[in-house]
Amino acid sequence: MNIAVYPGTFDPITNGHYDLIERASRLFDKVVVAISASPGKGPVLELDTRIALAREVLAGLDGVEVIGFDGLLTDMMAEQQARIILRGLRAVSDFEYELQLANMYRAQVPELESVFLTPAVENSYISSTIVREIAKLGGDVTKLVHPRVAETLSSHYNA
Repeated sequence: MNIAVYPGTFDPITNGHYDLIERASRLFDKVVVAISASPGKGPVLELDTRIALAREVLAGLDGVEVIGFDGLLTDMMAEQQARIILRGLRAVSDFEYELQLANMYRAQVPELESVFLTPAVENSYISSTIVREIAKLGGDVTKLVHPRVAETLSSHYNA
């Protein structure tokens, strides 16, 4: 079984993430969306909230599982019996960082492979950081994220 793991903070999950996951679900037998606790990044949304939102947003996709994790990606990959790391590339600037990560993962576990997908053009400018900033300033993010995510961000920033 070809299992791909799409790791990230998903703070929050965006339409760009959904696009990549939906397309990956057609390429691999199983896609594990692995949401990292990432305490060093200081996520705005709690891990449980990010997991719940991703599960709701991705509920209609076959072969997609959402999990949370805290620790090394390579350890979680072994637990999932996965050897494919899925990553998205929006711009050339993403490539340099992602190449460094891919080489580091392969140095740790030689049988791991990184697979990169580019977003659909209409999602190429979306990032969780931009979505959070717009929501924080009271802007409309409904074209960038699932309605439930927009609702959660609005509640978070207007609390």
